Amino acid sequence: MKDTVKLINEDIVVCRLCPRLVAWRESVAHDKRKAFVNWEYWGRPVPAFGDSEATRLIVGLAPAAHGANRTGRMFTGDRSGDWLYRALYKAGVANQPTSEHAEDGLTLNGVLVTASVHCAPPDNKPSTSEMDNCRRYLARILAMRRWDSILCLGGVAWNNVLKTLGEVKRPRFSHGASFVDSHGTRIVAAYHPSQQNTFTGRLTEGMLDNAISAFLTNP
Repeated sequence: MKDTVKLINEDIVVCRLCPRLVAWRESVAHDKRKAFVNWEYWGRPVPAFGDSEATRLIVGLAPAAHGANRTGRMFTGDRSGDWLYRALYKAGVANQPTSEHAEDGLTLNGVLVTASVHCAPPDNKPSTSEMDNCRRYLARILAMRRWDSILCLGGVAWNNVLKTLGEVKRPRFSHGASFVDSHGTRIVAAYHPSQQNTFTGRLTEGMLDNAISAFLTNP
């Protein structure tokens, strides 16, 4: 049977391979942040989101504890998502600039969004073994088709994507770095739109826009 985004997502959302992540994501969903006390948290692995027929892939780090772990959709419900989807809207591949909850009508055209790790990790730091466990899902997504381009948000995503692709000579991560792999896929690096980067000015809207423009340019 040909692998699809739907089949991969069905396996992602029931995964319990990492005991520490299972315990953390579920405890966060139970002990809710006061601002979201009336929410029913998702509290499970977060599936890939976007166009199931996409030929362009965005890879992040992991769901935020009170963002995607709450809403059940990648980069949704936190400021990282505000930056990402606003930039994708400006680039013409999202139908709206905001992403607040899973039923808000957001759609993507030609782009799929996934993560290196699908469960929210404590302190946003998955362990090496947790990364290894979750790599099976990224490997399946990468193997589905020849991707025109892949945007890696952050050094963890960059290294994880290159490792999964089997790239022996891995270029060093830096914002704006890009290269075309042996399969003709353009791989682009960008700083993750986390508050740590956006609040300090390390990542500006213009910098993210430029990285997305490179990501949307054919190799």
